[in-house]
Amino acid sequence: MSISDSVSAALKKASLKQNDLAAAYGKSKQSMSMKFTRDSWFGKDLVKVAKLIGADLAFVFPDGSKIMIDTDDPDE
Repeated sequence: MSISDSVSAALKKASLKQNDLAAAYGKSKQSMSMKFTRDSWFGKDLVKVAKLIGADLAFVFPDGSKIMIDTDDPDE
């Protein structure tokens, strides 16, 4: 599954749409649509998505241990 597919699934689970994400980014619908089409995501983008949908972002290892990624300020 691509990152864009994963982000779309996460938005759907949170009852949000790409337009909601575009508004949170301060971007147009068209530029957000291009981000999904090109599958061009950075780590800070995923932090913003997690914060918007109220989810945690983490590295999860096969043994079940997790390293949580701080979502307080994705621009830093």
